[in-house]
Amino acid sequence: MNRPTVTGRDPSTGQPLTISVEDGRISSVTQGGMVDDLWLAPGLIDLQVNGYGGCDLNGDTIDPDVVITLTERLAATGVTTYLPTIITAPEEKIVRALRAIAGARAISPAAAHAIPFVHVEGPSLSLDDGPRGAHAREHVRPPDLAEFARWQAASDNLVGMVTLSPHWEGALEYIAALSRQGVAVAIGHTNADPDRIHAAAAAGATLSTHLGNGTAERLLRHPNLIWAQLADDRLSATFIADGHHLPADTLRAMLRAKGPERSILISDAVALAGMPAGTCDSPVGGRVELSADGRLSLAGTPYLAGAARPLRDGVARVSQLPGFTLADAVRFATRNPGRIIGSRGVLTRGADADLILFRWNATELEIASAWVKGEIRS
Repeated sequence: MNRPTVTGRDPSTGQPLTISVEDGRISSVTQGGMVDDLWLAPGLIDLQVNGYGGCDLNGDTIDPDVVITLTERLAATGVTTYLPTIITAPEEKIVRALRAIAGARAISPAAAHAIPFVHVEGPSLSLDDGPRGAHAREHVRPPDLAEFARWQAASDNLVGMVTLSPHWEGALEYIAALSRQGVAVAIGHTNADPDRIHAAAAAGATLSTHLGNGTAERLLRHPNLIWAQLADDRLSATFIADGHHLPADTLRAMLRAKGPERSILISDAVALAGMPAGTCDSPVGGRVELSADGRLSLAGTPYLAGAARPLRDGVARVSQLPGFTLADAVRFATRNPGRIIGSRGVLTRGADADLILFRWNATELEIASAWVKGEIRS
């Protein structure tokens, strides 16, 4: 019987914490133990991953092997649970990606554990430049319950989160229908007015996708759709804390507005994340440039072309913000997204032993090892 123990410093107290594991689950959590400079936390949970380390979930050649390799590469960054994120595309491409992810889960226990369900970002987003972001305008379309049913039929009901703009006619009925099926509905890439934002929350939307991004460059001072999402306590919000998508003051204010229970960090990483700096062609955005500091932009422009930093970097960045601690930052990437997944991201008896040991120097979070169901994966 597999009964390892893992010891590290508790981010909440700074004191030693020892986790005992039995058959892949946490059997006990006790104070004390011998530690050096390692911190101990639940494995990171990322609700929005488009790719990483050259693995592209939205490429034309996705297959189960791509998903399995991606799962392994994410574990090395401390991410033990993630939502593969499929963006706006023709229906046949979305279905092909869903089948590849379902196939990976069928043949790989590691992928099946790491991927509880899939996040489809689109295709019912704003048609406008700015709010639409890098999503292809020609493939944006109204919400369609029949299409959603075809996604589920192709993937054995694997779609568990959908991001859409609620401005569409029929969007509120779509949100309500998905919510009744247990699907998390998020507001994102939208130009909807504040009243429509609140109506979407009343219909069952529970999240805002990368709040502060995927919106018009210029908005009315007030009211506007960002204030509405920050103010509506029915909505948790995800944030990209890579240092490029949100200025520090903006991120700090938004985290304070949503509060410790409703703030979630995501990477929104694309396939070029974790790759060497340089210029190349990308299926999303065309010619793009990745700088040494992790900024991914459309080549020759100041415009972002996606995110290219792993979730651990967002945790480190938030831990540096005035008024926030390492424990806060870890919570935003473990317990809070774990609530969306369901009973993950916590160090409690009976929980899956998905753990990370890491070094932290207030500016960087370095993963020393990642444990998945009590077994070292990196």
